[in-house]
Amino acid sequence: MKKSAYFTMVLVITAALFAGCGGQGGGDKGDHAAIHDHRIAEIIGNRQFTPLSDVSQKRVVNLGYYNCDHMTAAPIALDSGIFAALGLNVNVTGNGRVPEAMSAGHMDMGYVNYRVTLTARQAGTPLFIAAENHSGGAEYLVVSNKIKDPQDLIGKRIAIDSDPMNHLNWVEWTQQLGIPNDVSQYQNFVMSDADKYFALVAGELDAFFACDPWASMAEYENTGWIMRRMNTDRPDGHGTCCKVAMHIDFAAKYPDLAERMLLAHSLSIQYMYRYPYRSAEIFAQNYNVPFEVGLMTLYKKMHEEGRSIRWDLNVDHFQNQLNTLRAFNARNDINRLDPRSYINLTYFNNSGADDFLTFIREKVDTVFPPGMTYEEFRAKAVEVHGNAG
Repeated sequence: MKKSAYFTMVLVITAALFAGCGGQGGGDKGDHAAIHDHRIAEIIGNRQFTPLSDVSQKRVVNLGYYNCDHMTAAPIALDSGIFAALGLNVNVTGNGRVPEAMSAGHMDMGYVNYRVTLTARQAGTPLFIAAENHSGGAEYLVVSNKIKDPQDLIGKRIAIDSDPMNHLNWVEWTQQLGIPNDVSQYQNFVMSDADKYFALVAGELDAFFACDPWASMAEYENTGWIMRRMNTDRPDGHGTCCKVAMHIDFAAKYPDLAERMLLAHSLSIQYMYRYPYRSAEIFAQNYNVPFEVGLMTLYKKMHEEGRSIRWDLNVDHFQNQLNTLRAFNARNDINRLDPRSYINLTYFNNSGADDFLTFIREKVDTVFPPGMTYEEFRAKAVEVHGNAG
């Protein structure tokens, strides 16, 4: 994979917040579009849909996500055909500035980190949390192969972010690893996740923080290894990570469309769990990485780290994450905000989404049981893909 290929794909984002990275889903006038892929037919099942209102059928939904592994439901819903099957017209923008676009009225729904939602809410962005997306395990500390011990990082070239002391993983992991959290004792650089990886490969960086696929990329190409991974098991209970945010005005004006989009969100996650091989193909195409890296990434999110991609939101988990921020004195500007003040699950609860745990028990555990190795998972994914035709 070449660095230039990545730049060709992504460095147009800021200038085109809602131009759509993957294009549009289809729409129809009835219950849902004709389904020619039996994987989609299996996912949708015998659901009966009330036709969208005339105004909602004409509305193109602007959906944004960041190029992180745990936000993959967005391109999966588009490229698998889920949006089209549900009669939805959707512009999907990868790596877009979701809160900024929402604030400007250019984004209707987005996949964003919990911290981003808190910051945006404090800034007055008219968004609310509409559903869960990822319950944890989003970020990794990837180090070059020459780094053998945490102490080897002191004085080295690292890429965290512009304000490491307000980065929970930095202050938490440095404590756990027994190394200074004073960033002046390192050479810290600020760059995109992809650029971090390319710098590591070029020998210009010794370690970086990033979400996947870049940790899996390092493992796949044997250019580095994972020293630490995000753990959202907090002292008060489980923590959290990424949410589905929705623009308040969009949901109020198009409630049936909001509900249908959230159903699509849940069905996209179902698709990922049941058809990981095809999902990895879509992931690899949208994230510009090899297929194997896409499959390794999905394995981490859906198996190795537990069933962390999910749609059932637990408010207590959100609060536990905030309590940890407070304990480490990180993000004091937002760590006192009450997530309950801007969580609204009404649209999701009306969407007709299945119960997540029942789905996992009945449709996933029986095929991809907990505790599978990557090799076992891959073999089963290949088998399921072959059977799906």
